[in-house]
Amino acid sequence: MENARSIQDALLRWWDADHADLPWRRSQDPYAIWVSEIMLQQTQIATVIPYFERWMARFPTVHALAEASLDDVLKLWEGLGYYSRARNLHAAANMVMQDWNGRLPRTAADLMKLKGIGRYTAGAIASIAFNEPAPVLDGNVIRVLSRLTDLPDDVTQTSTKNDLWQLAEQLVPTDRPGDFNQALMELGQQLCLPAKPMCLLCPLSAHCLARQRGTQLERPVRPPRRRTPHYDVVAGIIWQNKAETGTSTGKFLIAQRPFDGLLGGLWEFPGGKQEANETLPQALVREIKEELAIEIGVADFVTQVKHAYTHFRITLHAFHAWHADGQTQHLGVANHAWVTLADLDSYAFAVTDQKIIAALREWVHGDR
Repeated sequence: MENARSIQDALLRWWDADHADLPWRRSQDPYAIWVSEIMLQQTQIATVIPYFERWMARFPTVHALAEASLDDVLKLWEGLGYYSRARNLHAAANMVMQDWNGRLPRTAADLMKLKGIGRYTAGAIASIAFNEPAPVLDGNVIRVLSRLTDLPDDVTQTSTKNDLWQLAEQLVPTDRPGDFNQALMELGQQLCLPAKPMCLLCPLSAHCLARQRGTQLERPVRPPRRRTPHYDVVAGIIWQNKAETGTSTGKFLIAQRPFDGLLGGLWEFPGGKQEANETLPQALVREIKEELAIEIGVADFVTQVKHAYTHFRITLHAFHAWHADGQTQHLGVANHAWVTLADLDSYAFAVTDQKIIAALREWVHGDR
């Protein structure tokens, strides 16, 4: 890019004047930078900060993370979402200990050999922690570069992304590449906003073709959003004995989700998706038979939880139930446990199941 140097200088001056003070920016520890970059994927900065601080207090080194159990890792991640990130961090920490003598690889190319690290994350770690002039391209950077060049092409297409990667590579300087990449991302977070870009405050306004042509709100170009599908899902609080249903000392069944699927490794109240022409209780009976090979009786409705994932929405209907017959098997789950209400804090649950737990506690304590 012909004016790359002037863009670099303008952006770094803006960065030096007043960049955000964030916990992971107070350290040059590559491990801390790695953890922060993984946590920041698809998650707001304000949400990440307390999780990052708790994580670093509990797992301050790669060695500490590798030595931890996956259950402990998932429990600390509980509520942050996209749980494959936590599983991959744990797996990658073990790779670092076994293959890299406990030290994080120093180049983007080697970082991409670790589980859960793609091209963007590798570039961010390598540039910030090791001063490698590696490019980054996340949603914020895509927006900035699309407006800077007034890019008319669909940024979801592979060819367009390749062009943007090439542009990012041309722009990243050999000196201070980490600061430049962070400034580029922060510009997208703070000023080059999707719906209301603050062009008058932007340090790159003089270089921005979209601003000059008045096309800021038309960039980046993406296809129209498809309608998000919705599913009704059932979950059972399956008591060991019918007589113990809804009691504080009774035991009920929780199951661990398969490690290779959505919310893998987390614990849940077992159940699944309602099929056509099924009542919710019928769906619960069938799902429990398919997942755990046991027969259940369905009792009272407990609560309803609505939740949106990236590509679909659910309404989760939770019921009391009891174990009627059969020996528990792991047909569609990784593990199971019979627990009391007091035991639940030892297990990591997704947000939907945490809401069922809250409703169950109200039920047991007579607040319903």
